[in-house]
This record gives sequence, structure tokens and C-alpha cells, in this order.
Amino acid sequence: MRIALVEDNVSLAKGIAYQLRDAGHSVDILHDGDDADMFLQQEEGDLVILDINLPGKSGLDLLADLRGRADPRPVILLTARSETEDRVQGLDAGADDYLVKPFEMEELAARIRALGRRKGVAPRQLVEIGSLKLDAGALQLLDGDTALEFPRRELALLAALAQANGRAVSKAGLLDQLYGAGSETDEKVIEVYVSRLRKRLVPYGVNIQVHRGIGYSLGKTRQ
Repeated sequence: MRIALVEDNVSLAKGIAYQLRDAGHSVDILHDGDDADMFLQQEEGDLVILDINLPGKSGLDLLADLRGRADPRPVILLTARSETEDRVQGLDAGADDYLVKPFEMEELAARIRALGRRKGVAPRQLVEIGSLKLDAGALQLLDGDTALEFPRRELALLAALAQANGRAVSKAGLLDQLYGAGSETDEKVIEVYVSRLRKRLVPYGVNIQVHRGIGYSLGKTRQ
């Protein structure tokens, strides 16, 4: 899932993002309500984790704007114990769930899974890549009816390249898609993933092209 994490406590945001990324999610970190409002208007995603008390626009105002735009993304509110009234207002305004600080990461992970199940089963988005088929929604690569055991980060990289339809994608762009905006991960990790993925794809006649100084691309795909 691509998750927008809006939390002004920098150390807490880093800790949450580290755990979520370790679980395979992409996390965009935002610390300011105004910046988050602009980001949420421009970027798509699967889930928002939203602190109520933020500099700039408040979490409740952000939530109201989100629902006012008919944005269906599930929202988990983060609140302090003294904010009962705010929690009620948030749920009434369209939040899907809330967590009271401090909380255990296991509980947050469970609530994210529950909201993911609530969305239902998405239709398959099969993209042909050579002799293979990629289910971009489920991040599953198929050789006929057999699912190949590729690491999820590499599958996410493959999906990002496939969705570009032959256009080159920069390292920075791939890094944002795999880890989210605000990640401190070095771009060199993309080089490592590309190298590993290229080797895995060799038996299937699929190649990742390197465009020096620009980025990476796949051969033309069709859906």
C-alpha cells in the first residue's frame, strides 16, 4: 500500500515509517498540514495516517477537505488521550479509525490490514511483460498460471516500470514509488534492485533498459 503519514513529531514519524516500509508499504512522510493538503490533492494513495494536531492546517480540517473532494482513501486518526471530542468529530467527519498515542505498531499494522480488507478484492490489472503477466494490484508476477517468487520490492519496481509504458523512469521517481516521499533511502538502492531484477528476468526474455543520466525502462507492454 502507498500510505501518506502526516505527523509533526519527526522522530515518531520516522519510527512509524521504518516499520511500515519494513512490512513492504510505501510511505510518504509529511510534517505540516499545509504541505500535506497540497500533497493529498496532487498524489494518489491507498491510506492516510493523520495526526490531529499539526502546524498549519489541522488534521480535522485536512480530513474535511479530503472528504469534501470525495476522496475515498481510508483515514486513520492519531490522537492524544485528552482529545475525545476531536476523535468523535473526526469519526463524524469521515475518518475510518483512530489510534490513541502511545500505541503499539502491531495494533497499527492490524488496523491497516483491516482497512485493506474492507476495500474488497480489486479486479486484476494484468499487464503483459514479455511472456509474463504482472498483476499490478496484487504485486504478483505470473508465468502462465504459476506465481513467481520475486521479492515484493522488486515486484513494486517492475510494476512502476510497467506502468510507465516504455517511458524511462528516473531513480528519484522509482525511489518515491517504492519508499514514498520523505524517505532517507539512498538512490543507490534502486541500482541494486534493478541489477537483481534484471538477473531474475533473464530466463523470461525480459530486459530492463538503462538510460544513462535519465533512468530505466522496460520494453513496450500492453494491457
